[in-house]
Amino acid sequence: MNERITLKIGIISTQSAQILPYLVNIRKAVAAAKLYFGIMKSVTMCFLRLYLSFTLLLAAAGASAQQLTTAGQAAQLTIRSAGAHSIRVTLKPLSYKGDFPYTPALVRQPASSPVISLRTLTGTVKKQVGSLLVTVEPSPLTIKVTDLQGRPVQELVFREDGNVSFKLDDHPVLGMGEGGPKPAKGVNWRQLPVEFDRRGRMHQMQPRWQGDAYGSRNPVPLLAGTGGWGLFVASPWVLVDLQHTDHGVFIPWQTTGQQGDIQTQRNQHLNQGKGLPPAGSAIPGLFDCFVFDAHDPAWLMQSIANIGGHAAMPPKWALGYMQSHRTLEDEKQMIGIIDTFRAKQLPLDAVIYLGTGFAPRGWNTEQPSFTFNPEVFKRSPDAVIADMHARHTKVVVHIVPWDRDRLPGLHGNIPAAPGETADAGQISQYWQQHLGLMRAGIDAFWPDEGDWFDLFERIKRHQLYYQGPLSTRPNVRPWSLHRNGFLGIAQWGGWVWSGDTEASWKTLETQIAVGINYSLSLSPYWGSDIGGFYPNEELTGELYARWFQFGAFCASFRSHGKTWWTRLPWGWGLPEMGPLEAKNNPLPAELNNPAIEPVVKQYDELRYELLPYNYTLAWEARNTGMPLMRAMWLHYPNDTAAGRIGDQYLWGRDLLIAPVYTPHATTRQVYLPQGDWYDWWTNTKETGSRMVTRAVDLSIMPIYVRAGAIIPLDAVRQYTAQALPTPTTIRIYRGANGAYTLYEDDGISQDYLQGKAAFTQFNWNDQTKQLTVTAKGVNTNRSFNVVLLPEGATKTIKYAGQPLHISF
Repeated sequence: MNERITLKIGIISTQSAQILPYLVNIRKAVAAAKLYFGIMKSVTMCFLRLYLSFTLLLAAAGASAQQLTTAGQAAQLTIRSAGAHSIRVTLKPLSYKGDFPYTPALVRQPASSPVISLRTLTGTVKKQVGSLLVTVEPSPLTIKVTDLQGRPVQELVFREDGNVSFKLDDHPVLGMGEGGPKPAKGVNWRQLPVEFDRRGRMHQMQPRWQGDAYGSRNPVPLLAGTGGWGLFVASPWVLVDLQHTDHGVFIPWQTTGQQGDIQTQRNQHLNQGKGLPPAGSAIPGLFDCFVFDAHDPAWLMQSIANIGGHAAMPPKWALGYMQSHRTLEDEKQMIGIIDTFRAKQLPLDAVIYLGTGFAPRGWNTEQPSFTFNPEVFKRSPDAVIADMHARHTKVVVHIVPWDRDRLPGLHGNIPAAPGETADAGQISQYWQQHLGLMRAGIDAFWPDEGDWFDLFERIKRHQLYYQGPLSTRPNVRPWSLHRNGFLGIAQWGGWVWSGDTEASWKTLETQIAVGINYSLSLSPYWGSDIGGFYPNEELTGELYARWFQFGAFCASFRSHGKTWWTRLPWGWGLPEMGPLEAKNNPLPAELNNPAIEPVVKQYDELRYELLPYNYTLAWEARNTGMPLMRAMWLHYPNDTAAGRIGDQYLWGRDLLIAPVYTPHATTRQVYLPQGDWYDWWTNTKETGSRMVTRAVDLSIMPIYVRAGAIIPLDAVRQYTAQALPTPTTIRIYRGANGAYTLYEDDGISQDYLQGKAAFTQFNWNDQTKQLTVTAKGVNTNRSFNVVLLPEGATKTIKYAGQPLHISF
């Protein structure tokens, strides 16, 4: 038994010794398996934990996502490019299915696709939109805009109360349409400071007729922040609170009238929506605005032109002098006044006639009327108008609209588009009433009144007097002058005057700021009644002469006012002032003044000498959005002193205009921006970045020319279409390199829309004293007299299709 056990043990031992290596390997394999499964278990647990964490994060994120709302409704935010340097921000309720509400203020064009489109917001969203960086943040919904270099542009905060706030800095806010504050009752407005910078008060944005120093108020919620930003609220109509130093607030307007109320001529004293968008056009909770990068102000003006429409070129004659008439006697008197202009060689391009009812006897029967007044026109009106045309004078007539009983509204197009309602308010229907005037030879219209129209109708009225004349005279540029306007009228011609102002020195001062702000935010074409509309004892020959000087550097160059003989260039030299049309009139002692007419003639002639420069400005306005009358900020954005001055301005890029607005002035303080400047009258050079004191007499309004400027001038014409026997003079002002493009077309037709024009490029190298001339377009073979200033060296050159290099 023991032997068997021993044997078995031996066998086992022997076998164990043989399999031992295998057992060791198995043991290692088991250990490796245990390690592997341990690792796998750990990895699996790790993934499980990550999965659970991620799921929890998703759940948490879903729980904290902010549903965008507006006016208590679920909403969508879209942000898209609106040009090279602007974006469009729209917050709308989901119940509104369109992209944007309709407004005739904006040109109809396909909208770009949204770069940002949100209905919920969980955290910060940041994207590049065009050339801008946009950051959207929740609680409250905030949109921050910077340029690609990180410079702040603007910040919008959508508040729970429905208002939208935006950033302000310590730079002036300009623009916001035409006009200014309404003086409080009992306050002497002549002693109030002029509002140029719009900061510091609540702007009620109420369109209104207004006299005093500002004239009509045509507000536009377009803000030009001279710190480098711009804003335009397309919808809804907003009040603008600029009372705070660090932020402003857009407050949606709440209608005060009953739904369905409509303003008429008879209830226009009420504010039930006149000048505002129609009540039904506003979408509750919808906010649609544009943000502009204005670090380069030229970007702002180009962006405004892109969204509101590029300005139509005016007929060249509209840049000439226009003489307005009031109470008429007969056709002999009317033609006699034109003959007096020609005999005195006072340049004139148009006469404007007021309607009956606004004066005891006007061109027509009682306004509103399309019938010539038989008490004035003893012959056929077309024969009288032909006699005026033979004297190279255009004829413009004053028009007021029918009340709502005959003109229920203004809408549509000319010609009518398919589906438009052909009622009395459709503008192609209303235009038919003007055809008799066009057949008689009337050249243009002065649409007055209509203050009771809503905003859309006001814009449509500009469209009426642009498309209507073109439908009758297809290739002749229209022109009209209106009391009311808004962004979007530039594409329809878009000329506005400031309405019925008081004749005062304070008014003259204020109109400078009014014109600058208008030109930044409404259209390039503006002017005021030279001399002021309402006469009084403050109206003198001196005030008229100073206002005329200012008017020579406004787009609309027109004398108009009650007791209207005092608005004739020779009126202050007469022994009587003609029909007295006001309770207060100038003092008789101010008459028989022979000093006024020569001054008026001097500036009338200067206006016509500058015709090639001014007409080129009209082309620049169309192509770049830059107005004729320019805030100094537009070309000197980094000069804080220039940005704050509202009593002088640039006329185009190169001329600085400083109207004199104090009586019996012997000096005028003028701020010259950076660079060298030349006195227009003496060619004396002054260093910029400082204030200078210019001695003045009645004949001198300070004008300065930028060194490097190239200014084209013609000989004096008596009317803009007059051919000249002498070449255009090109003045070059030494001290800096210069470049200038002279624009020329026929001045009459719509052919410019097909590019039928001449462009002559002048490039001046100040160091080498060399001028290079190139040209393209039609009829470019030209002669020029080139004058180098201040030296006075002159050369006559002839361009014949090849580049010219002229050395001095």
